[in-house]
Amino acid sequence: MNNNIELSTTPSNEASTVERVAVIRNGQGIHCRPSAVIVKEARSFDSEIEIITDTGSGDPRSAIELLSLGLDQDKRVTVRATGADAQACCDRMVELLETEFDFPPREK
Repeated sequence: MNNNIELSTTPSNEASTVERVAVIRNGQGIHCRPSAVIVKEARSFDSEIEIITDTGSGDPRSAIELLSLGLDQDKRVTVRATGADAQACCDRMVELLETEFDFPPREK
């Protein structure tokens, strides 16, 4: 998988910005249940976060904004985070956006 990673070079006392590309993997896209997981995780970071699509952008700390992006399966999005924990934030958001959520989980 080729995820674009861009880290700005700024002095340590300034916020860095990280961008990564994610592809939505969940068969039903990002609907209410996956969005609740993403919102909860997004709120645990201090960085400013933005999910950017070809039709708009939104803050993943808001379920309404996340759902309004129409994140269907196979849609490519850019995750941008700015702040002291931008790299960890961006990595976690990409991980969640690319998760194949299945509610309830299937038995293996």
